[in-house]
Order: sequence, then C-alpha cells, then structure tokens
Amino acid sequence: MQVIPSVSELTYEIKDALEDRFRQVAVSGEVSDPKLAASGHLYFTLKDAHAAMACVAWRSTVQRQKLALTHGQQVVLEGDVQVYAPRGSYQLIVSGVRQAGIGALQEAFEKLKRTLADEGLFDAARKRPLPSFPMRIGVVTSETGAAFQDIRSTLERRWPLARLILHPAAVQGVGAAAQIVAGIEYFGRNPADVLIVGRGGGSLEDLWPFNEEAVVRAIAACPVPVVSAVGHETDFSISDFVADVRAATPTQAVVLVTPDIRDLRFTVDERFRQLERVIRDRVHLRRQRMHGLPEAMRQLLRNRVLSHRHGNERLLARLSLIYTRRLRQHGERHRTLASLLETHNPETPLSLGYTRVMQAGTWIRSAANFQPESPTELIWKDGTRNP
Repeated sequence: MQVIPSVSELTYEIKDALEDRFRQVAVSGEVSDPKLAASGHLYFTLKDAHAAMACVAWRSTVQRQKLALTHGQQVVLEGDVQVYAPRGSYQLIVSGVRQAGIGALQEAFEKLKRTLADEGLFDAARKRPLPSFPMRIGVVTSETGAAFQDIRSTLERRWPLARLILHPAAVQGVGAAAQIVAGIEYFGRNPADVLIVGRGGGSLEDLWPFNEEAVVRAIAACPVPVVSAVGHETDFSISDFVADVRAATPTQAVVLVTPDIRDLRFTVDERFRQLERVIRDRVHLRRQRMHGLPEAMRQLLRNRVLSHRHGNERLLARLSLIYTRRLRQHGERHRTLASLLETHNPETPLSLGYTRVMQAGTWIRSAANFQPESPTELIWKDGTRNP
C-alpha cells in the first residue's frame, strides 16, 4: 500500500534536500525593498529580470558587516538556503555581502541610465542655476579623503567669506550609498546655498555608489542646487547626469560655485573709477555747453540769472548738494566694500606681524593638522623661511 506523506512530511523532506545541497552559495542580483526590522534583522528581495529570492540578514550579520543596503544596489550575496516550513517557502540566510562584478555593474549602469533618461531626469530644463555669491556651501564626501582637503583649501583661497559644511559619508563599498543619501537628505532639511557631492578618482567599482539609484534619486529630489564632482575629468557617473552641474574634479566644483575674491576686489575698484569718470565727464560737458552759447543767449541768461539770482543760487546749491551726496554715498560704499575685502584678505594678518605655517602647499590652521615630519615653510610679510 502506497504511503502518502503529509504536507509537513513532504515539506521537511524538501527542506532537508535543499538545505543540504545549497550551503555557502553565492548569488548576484539587484536589491529590492530593503527593510530593517525593529529586531535589527534586515529583510529584502534579491532579483533579476526573471526571478526573485527572499533574503534575510540576521542582526549579528548586520552589525558585524555594518550593512545598509539601498533599493537598486547590485550585489553578490553569500549564505545558506533555508526552507521556512510554516509557509512552504525558501529564503537565503545572508552571511556576506559584496559589490557585484564589473560586468554586472556596467549592465546596471546602462539600464538605470536609460530608465532615468526616459523619466526626463537628465533634461536641461530641470537644471537650476548656481548662486553667484554662496555663503553656505554643503559637501557630502569622505571626511578623510583628498577630495575634501582640495575643496577646503580651494575655498579658503578663492572665497573665504563662505562657510563650508561637511556631512561626512563613506564614498565606496556596499554601505556607502546609504550614507551618501543620508547626507543629501540632511541638506534637504537644512538647506545650504549650494551642495557639492563627490569624491576623487577610482575604478568603476570604487565610484559605483554614485551610480546607485537611491543616490541619483536623492540628488534629483534635493531642493538645493547640486554639483556632482565624482572622480577625474574622464570619469562619468549617473550622478553627473542628474545633478544641476557636473564638475570634472572636486577642485573644479569649488571654482564653479564661488567667485574669486581677488577678481571681485578688482571689479569694485574699477567700477568706482568708472563712476568717478562719468561724473567728471558730465560736469565738464555741461560747462562746455554753457560756454558755447551765443553772446545774446549768454546775455539773456545772465539777465535772468541776475533777476532770479537768489532762486538760482538756491537751485545751484541744491544741485551741488545732490552731487556731493552722491559722491559721498559712492565713496562710502566703496570704502565699505574695500574694508570688507581687506578684513577677509588672507594676507592682512601677515602685515600685522603674524606668521603663516604651510606644509605640502596647505595652510596649517590648527595644531591637530601639523605634521612634525613634513617639510614646513614659515611665511612672514617680508619673506619666507624653511626651518
């Protein structure tokens, strides 16, 4: 007589067969809908164009690997297949996560690029202009990377009036995308005048967080104008296409978003000289016109002036007062701007007897940044020394 197993019996037979066969497997795909439960476990789906698999990373794995997956990430998972008998379903118990290989990344790059282009996120009409004189400049990048050091030193030289606000984030690895998104969203809640998002150069795998869908959509949704500064001049990321402006390097990003204080000082001086020339030329022209009148007209004018001498004297006094006030106003404005520029002139402290300490072309402004073993240059107003 044939023995027919129960649902439980058959399920546990399948469970034993699958779990024995699929231990420490590796599988690649796209992360979908990740959710971190209150228990600390991370639940998500791994999918490709034709299939999907339920996955879970227990709290210990999340904490050990500092997992922070985002929707759309391309990853390789390692773990064991486990059958959940009460539902008759299987899931992958994740023990390790790493970024997908270059082939899968390139395919994902082209796919996401086409999708976002079809949505119109690359359209020129969406691009916002950058502010002319930003006073709060946000940055999302690694706090210890060379990119931030380049941004800070370039800003100190070009536009020291601005405040630089860094939201530190990892810029490579499977957890970087979530940190970059958090930084962009921070400046959405605490707006700056402009936001720079980026990092220095690297391989496709290194730059990949800036091709993640979550990062790209965060840039598109940011209420602050965004400059994407990812890699070197020849590197392109999807963030470059959706940002308001693409900079070839982090240093160029600062050049694009700030004026040069030295150029501004020259412009103010030149405008004041132009104003002085215009007023002087107009006064000279009116004098010439007065002297060019025919004698009869001059006599008539003289008679009228004599007959209305007191009234004209008041009029002339009023005109003189107006010109004097205008000259004084423009002079005060020029002096105010010149004083403001001089106050923030990085050379002013030298003229007061202070000394500037430079290492590797960088102005060392705190003891924490001083490197005893690094060559040091001391700068005074009247010369430099290398101790």
